[in-house]
Amino acid sequence: MPESGGAFGEAPWGGQVELEQTLHRSGGLLTGHFVLSSGRHADRYLQVAAPFQWPELAQRLARALAAVVLGQGLRPRTILGPALGAILPGFALAEAMGLRFVFAERDGDGRMALRRGFGLEAEEPVLICENTLTTGGSVREVQALVEAAGARLVGVAAYCDRTADPSGVFTVPYVSLGRFEWASWPADACPLCQAGGAPALKPGSRPGVAG
Repeated sequence: MPESGGAFGEAPWGGQVELEQTLHRSGGLLTGHFVLSSGRHADRYLQVAAPFQWPELAQRLARALAAVVLGQGLRPRTILGPALGAILPGFALAEAMGLRFVFAERDGDGRMALRRGFGLEAEEPVLICENTLTTGGSVREVQALVEAAGARLVGVAAYCDRTADPSGVFTVPYVSLGRFEWASWPADACPLCQAGGAPALKPGSRPGVAG
């Protein structure tokens, strides 16, 4: 939790160390038995929503990710995030970059859709923002919306990367603020389940699974 008065100031971003410290201080680093958005099980979980309770932390993280995005030469006009987890992080990134933000959400059939009057124009350069990326499944669903609208996906940005191999997840540029190389297992091969311990928790936002 940040101290009052903007204690973080504008000091240079502290990289992976600052990201981990920020998550830890805000209660975003959890240990136990969890189900990830991919359906895989893990003994550690990133609750990236936690630091976004505080505007100072949200702005600090978003400015750092914006610098990474711009440093890679990505120039979107709109930030698009999958609900629910990427709404606050995506909006913070859009604010840091002075851009428009829209979010995709699941419709009555469980499919990602742009609702609430949101839309994309033909050839509009779009950057998809995620809070945490594990397999990229949600992002690929949102990517289909971008392509269906005739817009142009310039890249994907995540605050936290938990992918097994970030180089092979997308065909467009992909950047992240920090990487967490933690083990995860298929549900039917989870050592925590096999040990007969506590059941897996689902702390995320997607119905039935975490993340």
